[in-house]
Amino acid sequence: MEKAFTHQLIKWYTAHKRDLPWRKSDGHTPGAYEIWLSEIMLQQTQVATVLDYYRKVLKLFPTVQHLAKADLDTVLKAWEGLGYYARCRNLHKTAQIVSEQYQGRFPDTIEEMQALPGIGQSTAGAILTFAYNQRQPILDGNVKRVLSRVYAVTDNIAKPDVIKRMWGYSNNLINAAGDPYSFNQAIMELGATLCIPKEPRCLVCPLSNLCKAKAKGIAHELPVKTKKAPTPHYDIAVGVVWKSGKILIQQRPNEGLLGGLWEFPGGKQEPKETLEETVGREIAEELEIEITVGEKIATVKHAYTHFKITLHAYHCNWKSGKPEPKAAQAWLWVQPEELSKYAFPKANKTVLETLLKELPALKA
Repeated sequence: MEKAFTHQLIKWYTAHKRDLPWRKSDGHTPGAYEIWLSEIMLQQTQVATVLDYYRKVLKLFPTVQHLAKADLDTVLKAWEGLGYYARCRNLHKTAQIVSEQYQGRFPDTIEEMQALPGIGQSTAGAILTFAYNQRQPILDGNVKRVLSRVYAVTDNIAKPDVIKRMWGYSNNLINAAGDPYSFNQAIMELGATLCIPKEPRCLVCPLSNLCKAKAKGIAHELPVKTKKAPTPHYDIAVGVVWKSGKILIQQRPNEGLLGGLWEFPGGKQEPKETLEETVGREIAEELEIEITVGEKIATVKHAYTHFKITLHAYHCNWKSGKPEPKAAQAWLWVQPEELSKYAFPKANKTVLETLLKELPALKA
C-alpha cells in the first residue's frame, strides 16, 4: 500500500501544488533559513495568513544573521498580528543560536534541530526534508488528519500509543517515497486543501481508492479527538492613561502569554465590581498610581487558544504616583502618534486604532 500511496500522492502534488514562496520552483531553491521561517510561521496558522508576514519578515531580515542581530522589540513588531507570540520569541532565540553556535548554517541532524527553541519532532523533520532532502517523517495537524482517514484510525489521536502508531505510518511512507521532499510537501498539501476537517473532498482525492475511512463511510468523523472543555470567558478592563498629552503603556514579561508585547494597563473584572472600578484597582495594583476613569473608548471581543475575552478600554487621567511596574517589565509615557511603533496584542491594537481615529477630536 505504501508504494501506491506515495506514488499517487506525489503525482497529484506535481500537477496541483500551490505556488508558495518557500517551495522549490523554477529558478528558486529556498535555503534552510527560508524553510525554517515558513515552518515556524505555519505552526497553527493557515497559509493565506502567513504569506504577507513571511514576505515582510524575509525582507526585513534577509538572513539568519540579520534576524539574530535585531532586538526583540523589532522582531515582535514585524510579527505583530500573527499570534502565538511564543513562536516569535523562539524564532529570535533560534536565530541567535544558529548564528553564534553554527556560524549561520542550520544543523542537519534531527537531534540538533529538535534542540533548538520552538522546534518539535515534526517541524524538525519538515525542515530537514525540505532543506537537506532527508527522509524524515512528519506528523503535523494536516498529516494526522490524512493518516487517520487513510488508515481508518478510530481511536483518540491524542493518546500516546495512537500517536506512536501514526509516527510509524509516517515513517513507513517516507521510506517508500521516491522523492522525500515532494512526498512530505504533498501529504501536507493534501491535508490543507482536500482532506480538510468536517467535509473532506473525497471525490477528488488522489488517495480515495486507498482510503479505508472513505470505504467505511466515516471519513467525516475522523480524526477522533478529545472533547474540549467549555471555553472560559473573562471581562478585561484597561485604561488609556493620559498625562500631559502622553499615554502610559507597559510591556509584558518576555516569558508567558503575549510576552514582550506592549499593552494598556488593566486586568480581569472581579465579581460585583464595575468595569470602571476594575480599571482603577488593577492600575493601582500593577503600577501603584492613582487615576480617574473617564469615558469608554471601545469594547473588543477576542479569542485566545484556551479562553475568550471582552476587552473594555477607558480614557483615564493620571492623578498621582510614579509608575512602579509589578506585573510588567517596563513602562513608558508615549506621544499618541508614536504608539504605532510598538508591538501590541490584537485586542489592544484594535483599541489603539479607535483611539487614533478619535485623536483629532480629543485635541480640538
